[in-house]
This record gives sequence, structure tokens and C-alpha cells, in this order.
Amino acid sequence: MLTGGAGFVGQAISRDLDALGAEVRVVRSAEHDLRDASATREAVDGADIVFHLAANVGGIGFNRRNPAPLVYDNMMMAGNVFEQSRQAGVRKLVSACTVCAYPKFTPTPFSEDELWSGYPEETNAPYGLAKKMMLVLSDSYRRQYDFDSVVPMVVNLYGPHDHFSLEDSHVIPAMIRKFQEATDSEAPEVTMWGSGTPSREFLYVDDAARALLLAGEHLTTSDPVNVGTGVETTIRDLADMIARHSGYPGKVVWDTSKPDGQPSRCLDVTRARELMGFEAQVDLDEGLRKTVEWFRSSLRESSLHASEPEASVRGR
Repeated sequence: MLTGGAGFVGQAISRDLDALGAEVRVVRSAEHDLRDASATREAVDGADIVFHLAANVGGIGFNRRNPAPLVYDNMMMAGNVFEQSRQAGVRKLVSACTVCAYPKFTPTPFSEDELWSGYPEETNAPYGLAKKMMLVLSDSYRRQYDFDSVVPMVVNLYGPHDHFSLEDSHVIPAMIRKFQEATDSEAPEVTMWGSGTPSREFLYVDDAARALLLAGEHLTTSDPVNVGTGVETTIRDLADMIARHSGYPGKVVWDTSKPDGQPSRCLDVTRARELMGFEAQVDLDEGLRKTVEWFRSSLRESSLHASEPEASVRGR
């Protein structure tokens, strides 16, 4: 069973599980409000393995506008998924955590041993701390009930089927949309938030799906395990790569009045390699090319549908 299974990570995991011959059940928020215990119990009943992917999540702008829902929704969902999965006799729970849980000032590459050494970056803190509590849940439930759960620490994700909002999405999909719109309108310049100097690590969605399946198969500890590429990229270099793949020839302007977020993020991925045999396969340039191509294709498809006669659309 996949919570958040209709999201872009969930779609990739569902596809891979289907290919393995698994019986997959996708839980959507419109059908099961995981902030409610009884709705969560209904969602997990009968499941052998649960992948908890559902989250209230967004980019820096979304985080600044919604600190209370971010901490409340994610804490409630996590608590209910753990408790109701235990009560329902779920054999294993894989609950995806986030790199946002790390302290704001963490030596790079981030080691799992540094996870509790400070407070997260302020705009990420409500979300990051709510997700971080899943590590406490996992350890506590393992010691109290011998309940098998794992909480992989997943780095920033990107790929097809992501949420491409300019205001609320993460950096890669927001950049892709902004550059594509600038290319289509022949805008002379594109303005980006911040200075462009912070660094991030990015994992392609197909690699993330494979990592979470490997976690379900091989991880047997509630200790944090970093999931990423181990490769650091500045936001300025990222913008240059996306502009190139988008075919945008104009100028990039950096608005330093906007926040940069955490100064750097790059993971030590040794533990994931040793404990579950995971190494990323898709490099950033290739993943960005695929994501930009998918976004362009989705725009063409939506444009074609919008131009069709209403009766023809209804008749499908």
C-alpha cells in the first residue's frame, strides 16, 4: 500500500512494483485523510508492506506561508500511519523522510551522525522536524512492539510528474517552468530567488523509487540512512543547466532580497550503499534533460486537449 501513491514518487514506485508482480493499492488524500486515525486504519487494513510517501510539502515560498499546516499535517499523518499500521499487523513500514531534517549548519557531506546536532534551516524547520519525528517513531515502535519500520533520509527529488508551480514547488520544477515560459515568450531575462550560491544535491525520481524498494527489502534498522547521489551542485549551475535544456538564450538575474534557504546540502551516502546496495544511476544532466522533455510534452498535450471541441472531449 502506498500513501501519496498518486504523487510523482508514488507513481514511480507503483510502476516498479507492478513490474515485479506485486498487488499494489494506492491511497489518495481525497479518499483517506491520514490526519484521522480511523481513515488511516481503513487505508492500511490488509496491507503487507506500507510505503508512507504522503506529505504536505512545498518550496521555500510555500514553507514561509504555511508553517503551522506543515508541522501539524505531517506529524499527524506520521503518527497515525505508524500506530494504525502496527495495529493492523503490517509486516513492514517504509516511511520516507527528508534531508530538510538536518541542522542548518551541517558539515558536508552530511553524515547521519550529525542529524541531531542542531536546528534545521528556519523556512524548512516545521516540515523537517515533523518528518524527523518519524525516526523517533520508528525507534520507539521497534523497541516497544518489535514493529519493523525504516525511515530513509531522501535528498531533494525531481523528475517527470512533479508539481510545476512557480510559487509552491521545489527549485527544479519551478525553474523548469520559469525557463520554459521565458523561452516561449522570448523574455530577455529570467529572475531567480536568492544569490545562486547555495548548493544542493538532487536525486532523479526513478532512482528514489528504486532506493525505497531496496529499503523495504534490505533495511532492518531504525537508524537514519541517507539516500542520494553524493554529488553537490550550486543553484547557479543548476539554473545554467536548465536554461540550456530549455533552449533559453537570455539573461539570468538573481534577486538577493529573496532567501537562499540552507547554505549547502550534500549527503554521505556510504550507509545506503553498504546496508541496502543503493547507488544512484541517473546523473543530474541526464535527469534534467528527461524532466524538461516530459514537461514540454505535458504542455503540448494539455494544449491539444484545450483546443479540442467540447463535445469531442466529453465523448472520450
